[in-house]
Amino acid sequence: MHGATERLLKDFLQGVEPIVPLVAVWAHGSLATGDYQEGRSDLDLVAVIDSPVTMEQWRRIKAAHRALDRPLAALLHCSYLAREELADHAVEHVTWAHERIFRRPVTAITRRELHEGARLLYGPPPAGLLPAVSDAEVTAFVRADLRDYWLPKTRGRRRWLRDIWVDLGVLTVARATVTLRDGRLITKKEALDVLAELGAPETVVADIRARRYGTPPPVLSRFRRGRLARAFVRSSIKGAL
Repeated sequence: MHGATERLLKDFLQGVEPIVPLVAVWAHGSLATGDYQEGRSDLDLVAVIDSPVTMEQWRRIKAAHRALDRPLAALLHCSYLAREELADHAVEHVTWAHERIFRRPVTAITRRELHEGARLLYGPPPAGLLPAVSDAEVTAFVRADLRDYWLPKTRGRRRWLRDIWVDLGVLTVARATVTLRDGRLITKKEALDVLAELGAPETVVADIRARRYGTPPPVLSRFRRGRLARAFVRSSIKGAL
């Protein structure tokens, strides 16, 4: 059990329930798959509400998230989906993530994760509320994400000096490759285990594993790490597409 995380989730629900007409709150990602590492993993949530967020609710949602205890609350992300907009993948929903509030869509991957094993925090499960996602929709999203977002990000070098880009980039292409190849979703832990067969540099994989699980880190400069990670991500995307 993760005591601090459970307290944070309780505080989150108590904070937002008076603000928006909650229908359901679901966790996906590592919090739902059993790969959650307290203080390292994001807490990825989706809240279904009975009507779209108003400007007044927008302000109160922001205040409620800011009132949660740091540093753990900085890892809590939540999208607020109006019940009437659940079927439209293109709608941008009010979202709190990375310590700010903005709008973004809820992707086909997130929707599939919710159907395959959401952790229920409030209300009914996704089945019956959230429309199912077809294999074709998942494949189309993954290909577009690799082609239109991640591949252009490999053109520059500076961002690859940062931990977040190395971790997300390498793990994303590993997970995407398996989804396109086998038609299934895998966790970040599983992605680390399949990176060797994909030809990922061992030192980069060890570096990511150390940050996520506290294992001994390799001796590796961030400049060499960035160069290796960027090259692997770029070549893997081209192979997967």
